[in-house]
Amino acid sequence: MIAMQVGFIGLGTMGASMAANLAKSQVALLVHDIRREAAAPVEAVGARWAETLRALGEASEVVFTSLPGPKEVEAVAAELLQGMKPDSIIVDISTNAVSAVRALHAAAAVKGVHVLDAPISGGPRGAVTKKLAFFVGGDKAVFDRVRPLLDAMGDRAMLVGDIGAGSIAKLAHNLSGYALNAVMAEVFAMGAKAGLEPLALFAAIRQGVHGRRRTYDGVIEQFLPNSYDTPAFQLRLAHKDVSLACALGREVGVPMRLAALTLEEMTEALNRGWGQRDSRSAMLLELERSGVEIQVDRAALQAVIEADGAEA
Repeated sequence: MIAMQVGFIGLGTMGASMAANLAKSQVALLVHDIRREAAAPVEAVGARWAETLRALGEASEVVFTSLPGPKEVEAVAAELLQGMKPDSIIVDISTNAVSAVRALHAAAAVKGVHVLDAPISGGPRGAVTKKLAFFVGGDKAVFDRVRPLLDAMGDRAMLVGDIGAGSIAKLAHNLSGYALNAVMAEVFAMGAKAGLEPLALFAAIRQGVHGRRRTYDGVIEQFLPNSYDTPAFQLRLAHKDVSLACALGREVGVPMRLAALTLEEMTEALNRGWGQRDSRSAMLLELERSGVEIQVDRAALQAVIEADGAEA
């Protein structure tokens, strides 16, 4: 049993399952939602209903907010903070704007209330099965206080930086996923229209080098360490491959917008004289345009991989 009085606001698809897991962990739990009926499944496993946000705030040491977005978080927090005591904690697990999270942190600090942003990744099934990652931004001491609660709802809670850092990580994660979806749509449309059965295409590409590794592990060897001059695969050869893929798309009449942008980036890198460098050297162009330098120590990078129990 976790000896804290906890509040949970927002009992939608994700929130209801997460709140239920807290209640099943014998946490003393108060809940609130704009729909009274949404609380029924959580009350059935031990949670109690709070009539108002202020009352929930007055009674809780830690409050979780699981809401649609910045507007809703701001509105809820304004009422919630009227009741919260100094040294209590708000943990916003919504997918929120970084600026909104930081504004909430500043407003709460005036009242002596701590704030963490801890957006989640794992989807509705993960919320039920507790296979959830929490990307947490904020003070480590505050994170340590709420860690048992996060562990009651998920299996990966990580402090990634100061306030707002969790939201940055979540937005980067989601954007990359949806961008990959758009690329996959082009790839499968091209393959299918060129005459390859989609299941056969899927079976083939998942056995290639990109299919066999985790989605984000492609940045381990070159991009994060900033090391492109001992190539795993030369840019000039990768440029040829992407050129052929774009040509196939044109032949079969499939729009290849994202592929064309990829080829443009690679062509610019090739024109810089980087043809003998690793194919990922084209990624340097975006860093250059953004005024960003990235160089991660290889030993530190390996420690992250080993801590996750995965092989790169």
